[in-house]
Amino acid sequence: MDPLTLDDLDRRIAHALQVDARAPFSRIGEVLGISDRTVARRYRRLRSTGMLRVVGLPHAAALGHVDWLVRMRCTPDAALPVATALARRADTSWVLIMSGGTEISCVTRTRRQADEGELLLQKLPRSPKVTAVSAYCVLRGVAGLDGWPGRTAALTDGEIAALRPEPPPATASAAPTPADNALLTALARDGRADFPTLARATGWSETTVRRRLEELQKSRILYFDVDVEPALFGYHAEALLWLTVTPSALTPVTRALATHPQIAYAAAITGPANITATVICRDLDELYDYLAEGVGALPGVTGAETSPVVRRLKGAGTLLVP
Repeated sequence: MDPLTLDDLDRRIAHALQVDARAPFSRIGEVLGISDRTVARRYRRLRSTGMLRVVGLPHAAALGHVDWLVRMRCTPDAALPVATALARRADTSWVLIMSGGTEISCVTRTRRQADEGELLLQKLPRSPKVTAVSAYCVLRGVAGLDGWPGRTAALTDGEIAALRPEPPPATASAAPTPADNALLTALARDGRADFPTLARATGWSETTVRRRLEELQKSRILYFDVDVEPALFGYHAEALLWLTVTPSALTPVTRALATHPQIAYAAAITGPANITATVICRDLDELYDYLAEGVGALPGVTGAETSPVVRRLKGAGTLLVP
């Protein structure tokens, strides 16, 4: 099997993990009609080759933080070293090189306090070859919150329902503490780490780890995601889209974007462009068609800027509780 492609079973397993990231292999196998050994073998192959990664991450709002989308313009020779330095940081995610190597974007987080905003740009790598830096506050995620449709189209509705965990009961918020740092760090490395592994990472008992993990999920502090390259699904044209939308049309436009299969993620942001979106298409022709007929058909969109993604150095990241 070509290590750079996903077959139908790989895609079904990836979709199953998006539905329930920590589902036992036995349960996934039962729903998919295959043995748990086959599921485990396929998953380990995908993870060991870097094709797929399950990560457990904290929601920014639950920690009292704000996500910022940072956009940097630079000379082409500076893009890779600057982006690499950003990717090494624990507080960054989605580090991308765009526009032929003349732009970098990433997401970073800060506390809500006003003085932290003043320090945001001071944390970023400095280089005379970085010619411009802008930061936009992410106001609200509006599309792609349950995963990119390209990787969530392999299972039937019945299979999804069989895999979907029961919604956790309402519970009092379990405020995150610095003691959760080791647990969050371990889950950011491997969202499917077993309880003995998490116990060793935290110094807690397995019972304590299990209880704390349930508390963080029930309190909507912790969520899980599947990190996988779109090219493995046959999608080779990825771009960041910056839309300028009249304020009265923001809600209708964001609702429309949430129905578009080309949108992997979209958010309302501050700045001259008030919506940003990650667009994933099979090729450049499909990207053109989507921009002309999908985005172009939305009333209220007055401007659109497209930045093709050249390379992704980092996907979902982690943030430690201060």
